[in-house]
Amino acid sequence: MTTSSTTAQATVYGYPRQGPNRELKKAIEGYWKGTVSAAALHATAAELRCTNWRRLAGAGITEVPTGDFSFYDHVLDTTVAVGAIPPRHRAAVDADPLAGYFAMARGTQDVAPLEMTKWFDTNYHYLVPELGPDTVFTANPAKAVGELREARALGHRARPVLLGPLTYLLLAKPAPGVAADFQPITLLDRLLPVYAQLLAELKAAGAEWVQLDEPALVQDRTPAELNSATRIFRELGALTDRPSILVATYFDRAGEALKVLAKAPVEGVGLDFTGPAAANLDDLAAVGGLPGKRLIAGVVDGRNIWINNLEQSLGTLATLLGLAERVDVAASCSLLHVPLDADRERDLDPQISRWLAFARQKTEEITVLARGLREGTDTIAADLAANRADLASRAGSAITRDPAVRARVTATTAADARRDQAYPARAAAQRARLGLPLLPTTTIGSFPQTTELRTARADLRAGRLDQAGYRERMETEVREVITYQEKAGLDVLVHGEPERNDMVQYFAEQLTGYLATQHGWVQSYGTRYVRPPVLAGDISRPTPMTVDWFRYAQDLTDRPVKGLLTGPVTMLAWSFVRDDQPLGDTARQVALALRDEVTDLEAAGAAVIQVDEPALRETLPLRSADRPAYLDWATEAFRLSTSGVRADTQIHTHMCYAEFGAIMTAIDELDADVISLEAARSHMEVAHELAGAGYPREVGPGVWDIHSPRVPSSTEAAALLRAGLAAIPAERLWVNPDCGLKTRGWPETRASIDSLVEAAKLVRAELAG
Repeated sequence: MTTSSTTAQATVYGYPRQGPNRELKKAIEGYWKGTVSAAALHATAAELRCTNWRRLAGAGITEVPTGDFSFYDHVLDTTVAVGAIPPRHRAAVDADPLAGYFAMARGTQDVAPLEMTKWFDTNYHYLVPELGPDTVFTANPAKAVGELREARALGHRARPVLLGPLTYLLLAKPAPGVAADFQPITLLDRLLPVYAQLLAELKAAGAEWVQLDEPALVQDRTPAELNSATRIFRELGALTDRPSILVATYFDRAGEALKVLAKAPVEGVGLDFTGPAAANLDDLAAVGGLPGKRLIAGVVDGRNIWINNLEQSLGTLATLLGLAERVDVAASCSLLHVPLDADRERDLDPQISRWLAFARQKTEEITVLARGLREGTDTIAADLAANRADLASRAGSAITRDPAVRARVTATTAADARRDQAYPARAAAQRARLGLPLLPTTTIGSFPQTTELRTARADLRAGRLDQAGYRERMETEVREVITYQEKAGLDVLVHGEPERNDMVQYFAEQLTGYLATQHGWVQSYGTRYVRPPVLAGDISRPTPMTVDWFRYAQDLTDRPVKGLLTGPVTMLAWSFVRDDQPLGDTARQVALALRDEVTDLEAAGAAVIQVDEPALRETLPLRSADRPAYLDWATEAFRLSTSGVRADTQIHTHMCYAEFGAIMTAIDELDADVISLEAARSHMEVAHELAGAGYPREVGPGVWDIHSPRVPSSTEAAALLRAGLAAIPAERLWVNPDCGLKTRGWPETRASIDSLVEAAKLVRAELAG
C-alpha cells in the first residue's frame, strides 16, 4: 500500500474543443460562408461543451473546467474579456460581437487581423494582444460567467479558467504606431482591477475556485517580472470578494518562480511533473513545499499520446503528499494538445493501440491515479497490472528498433552535415544556373486544396477511385497549377502539392517507423486542425516519396520547379514523438531519410529544393539553459538533410508564425541558401532582425498574409517589399507569400498573386530607375 490521501480528486485544466467529428470547425466555417446562423453556431458550441463536461464527469473528473472552450483562441477570448479591442476592430465588435471577434482573428478585406504566433513550445497558435499607453481595459465577464452557469445548471462542479494577467501582458506586443520599446507589463495597474471584477463576477455566479493559467512562469523571468508576479498574487489574494484561486503553470519547471508561488496568498498551485518539469519535484521540496495549499499535480503527460507509467506517477504523488495540504491529480497541461479518443483508431495494430492514450484515455488514467492515491493501490491492482503489461509490450516490441537505421546514424560524421563549398561560391554557381531576375517571385509550396481534391482523396480511400484515376486527377491539377503560375509571371514554380494531405503526414505515411491515425485531430489555430502522425519506431525511407511528382511538374515548364520536403525538426515537432529515446537521435534518423530524398531530387534535375522548418523556433526549449543542446542537434539535422547536394543546387527553407529573435544564430547555422519567413502581419520585423544579426544569405520575407482571407493590393505588397529592402539588399531579396496556400480559395489566391507579381515589377522598375 502506498501512502494515501482521503481527499485526492481528479481534474483537468482544459479539454479538446472540436468535437469527435470536428463539429465546431464545420459550424464556424459554415457561419463564415453564411450557411450557418449565429444562433446555430452558438447552439453547436453549447452542445459540445455539454458533451465534454458529461464525458469528463462520467470518467470520474470531479471538477470540470469552464472557459477553456473557444471559437478561435483562448488568448483572443482574454482580449475580449479584458476589453483590449484594437481600435481598428472596435466598430465591428460593437456592431456584432461575434463577427467582430472573427474579424480580429482573420481580418477583413479592409482591416488586418491580429498577429498570430506559437503558444510557447507547442504547435498551437494564439492571437497576439496589441497594447499601448492608451489602452483602456474594461471587464467583459459574459463568456466566463455564461459557461460557468451552463455547467452548474447541468449539475457539474466547475472551475472557470482564465489566462492569468502576467502571461497575458507578457504575450502582448506594442500596438501599431506604438514605440517598439513599449512594455505591456507597465499596464499592470490598469489590468488588475479588471481581473478583480472578473473574479467577483465569477464568485457571484457560483464559482468556488478559479484557475489562473500562468505558463509564462516556466520561462526565464527577470527579477522585475517575478516582482510583478508577486504583486499580482498579493493583490488578487487580498481581495475579499473572490473565489479560491488556483495558479496553474505547465510545459516546464517553475524554477525561480516556485518561491513566488509558495509564498503567494492564493489557495492552490498547479505544477507540471512530466518531462523536464519533473524537476519540479525536487525544487518543491527545496522550497519547503506548499504548506496550507492545494497542489494540482500534473503527472499525466498532456502533450503526448503514450500511456502513463501509473506506478511511476503514484510514486511521484506519494512524495508530493508530504509537500502540500491537499494533492489532486491532473494532466500536465490542458488536453487541448492531444486528440480526443484512441478507441476510434480501429485501423491500428492492436499491439500499438495498447500503447496510446488520447484525451479520453488520459482522463481515465487521471481518475485511476486519484483513486489509488485516495484509497490505496490495492483498489487499482488490476489497472496497475494491465499498465505494466502494456508498457512491457512497447519496450520489447520489434516495431520500435531497426538495427540498420541505428548503425547508419552511428556511422554519420560531422562532415556529412556540411556543404562542400561556402555560401558565396554556392550563390555564384546558383545564379549562373538559375538566371533569375532581381527580386525573384515564388510561392511557398501548396496551392488551394479544393473540395474536388479532398473528394478525390476520400474516393481513393473508400475504393470509389483507383490509383490510376487518382493519379490522373492529381496530374491534371499539377498541370493547371504550373500553367497558371507561368501566366501569372512567377519565376520559381511549385507543383502545388495536390497529392499531399498534410506537410508532415504525407511523408510520415511513406517512412517506416511512423503511424497515421484516422481521427487524431488536434487544433493548430482557429478551424485549422491537423492529424499529427505517431512516431513509434526507427525511421527510414524505403522508396522515393516526391521525385515522380517533381519530375512530372518540371517536364511541363522551362522555369525551375522546387522540390518540396518537410524538414526533420518539423517532422518531429508536428508528430507525437517517441518518449523512449532522446529527440536528437530521432531527428538524425529522419534527417538521413530526407537526405536520400534530397539527393534523388537533385539527380532528377531539381535546381531548387526547399526543406521547410517552420517548427525550428516553436520547439525551442522554454528555458535558456536547455537551448544550446537543442539547437546543436536541430541545426545539425537540417544540414544532414541538405548537405549532400552540389554547389549549384539551391537549398531553401521556410519558417512561419514564431518569434525568431531568439534563434537568429541558429537560422544562420542552417546554412540554407534562401530562407522565406512570415513577415506581413509583423510589418517586416523579421527582415530587420535578420539584418541586425548580419544574416548573409538570401531572404524571402512574406508580403501576403495567407492566414487571412483579405487580398492585399499591389500597393500594399509593394510597400512591404520596400520595407524589406530597407533591411535586405535587393540582390538577396525574394518576393513570396507568408506561407503555403492550401487553406485559401482560388479567387483570392489569383488576386493576391497578381498583387505580389505586380509589386515585384513595380519595385524592380523603381530600382532600375
